[in-house]
Amino acid sequence: MDREKDIFLVTGGGRGIGAACSRRAARDWQVAIFYRDREADADHVVQEIKRNGGSAFAIQADVGDETSLMRGFEAVDKRGRLAVLVNNAGITGGVSRVEAVSASALQEVFRVNVTGAFLAAREAVRRMSTKRGGQGGAIVNVSSGASVLGSPNNWVHYAASKGAIDTMTIGLSKEVGAEGIRVNAVRPGVVDTDIQRGRSPEQLQKMISAVPLGRMGTTEEIAEAVAWLASPAAAYVTGCLLDARGGL
Repeated sequence: MDREKDIFLVTGGGRGIGAACSRRAARDWQVAIFYRDREADADHVVQEIKRNGGSAFAIQADVGDETSLMRGFEAVDKRGRLAVLVNNAGITGGVSRVEAVSASALQEVFRVNVTGAFLAAREAVRRMSTKRGGQGGAIVNVSSGASVLGSPNNWVHYAASKGAIDTMTIGLSKEVGAEGIRVNAVRPGVVDTDIQRGRSPEQLQKMISAVPLGRMGTTEEIAEAVAWLASPAAAYVTGCLLDARGGL
């Protein structure tokens, strides 16, 4: 592994789970962070990594916009070889029952969460595949426990988008396994991020009380799961949907 040449790309890598993944990855790789509009957050993570002796850079790229995404990957190509893609960028689309969800909310959730992940995976495969002259690599998709639980009365639309990611993970892993690419997903549960902090104390406590481990997970705990799946330690793991939801 050549730290200066091998790049660990995190989409939505400037906040929450993405930021934790970026920090954790910096121990072993050069880190690239894609951000859509929160430049200050991404830059903060980059500077933190550099202060700790790592290597990182940030690129503006909207994953759900093909032209923007392609520019982002071309910028990565100039810095080194893409070794790992973490498909983390995603939105919830807000809290809504299905009967009240709008077409525009649905379109945006699927544009970012599904189309964005597919396009990013496509570009990663084009660069990593040994069939196309690449050296192999790993793709880790950040799904959600919502894909299993359905998230009724909150965001079934978001859960459905993550269900699509689970299916893509399984299918793509079988498609490119012989080309040196491993594809896995982590399904976080209730994690201490801005999404949860926006809930009322009563709602949050109800959610936490349902978790067998009795607490929220941390972004760092999810990042460790992602880092393991991306690492040589998981060399024989592909098509895995790794639940990190405290037993929920």
